[in-house]
Amino acid sequence: MAARSPHAQQLLRCSVQLLLAREELPAGLQLASPSQGALQLEVLPGAEDADVTVTDADGVCVFKCLVNRDTEYCRVGKQSVLIMLEYNSALLQFKSQAEYNTFSNAVKRCRSQKKENSVFSQRTDEASAAQYFQFYGCLSQQQNMMQDFVRTATYHRAIVQNYTDFTDKVVLDVGCGSGILSFFAVQAGARRVYAVEASSMAKYAELLVRSNNLSDKITVLAGKIEEISLPENVDVVISEPMGYMLFNERMLESYLHSKKWLKSNGMMFPTYSDIHLAPFSDEQLYMEHYSRANFWYQEWFYGVNLSSLRSAAVDEYLQQPVVDTFDVRILMAQTVKYTINFIEATEEDLHRVEIPFVFQMMQSGLIHGLAFWFDVAFVGSLVTVWLSTAPTEPLTHWYQVRCLLQTPLFAKEGETLSGKVLLVANKRQSYDIQIVAMVDQTGFKSGNIIDLKNPFFRFV
Repeated sequence: MAARSPHAQQLLRCSVQLLLAREELPAGLQLASPSQGALQLEVLPGAEDADVTVTDADGVCVFKCLVNRDTEYCRVGKQSVLIMLEYNSALLQFKSQAEYNTFSNAVKRCRSQKKENSVFSQRTDEASAAQYFQFYGCLSQQQNMMQDFVRTATYHRAIVQNYTDFTDKVVLDVGCGSGILSFFAVQAGARRVYAVEASSMAKYAELLVRSNNLSDKITVLAGKIEEISLPENVDVVISEPMGYMLFNERMLESYLHSKKWLKSNGMMFPTYSDIHLAPFSDEQLYMEHYSRANFWYQEWFYGVNLSSLRSAAVDEYLQQPVVDTFDVRILMAQTVKYTINFIEATEEDLHRVEIPFVFQMMQSGLIHGLAFWFDVAFVGSLVTVWLSTAPTEPLTHWYQVRCLLQTPLFAKEGETLSGKVLLVANKRQSYDIQIVAMVDQTGFKSGNIIDLKNPFFRFV
């Protein structure tokens, strides 16, 4: 358990009346209000927030929340306060104005503390983070992922078939979304699951937990894994942190960050990942990109000459990674594999990833770029389960990713193509990718700079 901040202050206790406690849930469900009798209020101030808990005479918690700089609350009359959360609200009436003032001053000190930048905040632009969490806060996006049968069924199989790794264990679900993996962990016998979610999806996950009567098993924690605290270390960390081309969105770093809560002999699901790459030949795809740029060739677009921008448009379109699927017959060599072991890797290992390659060409032709896909392995005590996004396997919502070269390279069967792929993390929760390739026998070179944040979705 993490030590409290040195800014933490003494626990404040006093009697209150809870005049109003309601839950305006998305489905319109109205839960019964707790007793309006005398209750015990506890406030534990921290460096950035105050932990507010209200219990009844039997010590049963009837209201609990964190009050920080973002919490909406206001004074009502001389000795009451209304705390407003997303779907919980509480009107607390103190016995005296003096007790109200003590409470108010403790909370104000916490709200006035300047929040230190977390690891996540340091590596992420605010605008990118806001867009990211808004996207994953939508039920439609959660549905898109949950309906990916390969994804969801493989996670379910990996967890449930390795039930011995979950039975009576404490589990951490990083970026839980709807909480579906947390439910799988409980099905496998987990004693307690901490489901961490930074988007507004956390409230829906909490609703699912309550409506499935699992509040005694699953605790939803709203916040980023880099910023929240757990009351205990965990036996297993589960997550679905993979983005397009594995690395996009940089959630792998959050997954690795969660290891600070993992016991020394703990397990991670997934355990490691292989990213595969291979050269491909696809004249049609290459020409499509040039055809898209021909829009900017127009010399009379409502009286405006656009042709000066065509060159810039070609460069931009070629820098877009192509998200789609393809026939494996376009691949010109056996794949090269790069492995990331999540048990051993650190966050810093993912800031700069260099993948060298040497391909022996299995056929002659033009090389238009490199194709990428990934597999992840769930290594359990009973069985190892694989989730593959390969073009030879059933399609997933990750598809595959192809990166074009600026200029195609011709190679003959038996010749070798060598070079490297360099991925450099950026603050837009993605990567800038540099590809350098050379046909060793001729010395002809090509390459490209790819913006992984700006993919072209060709499958639409």
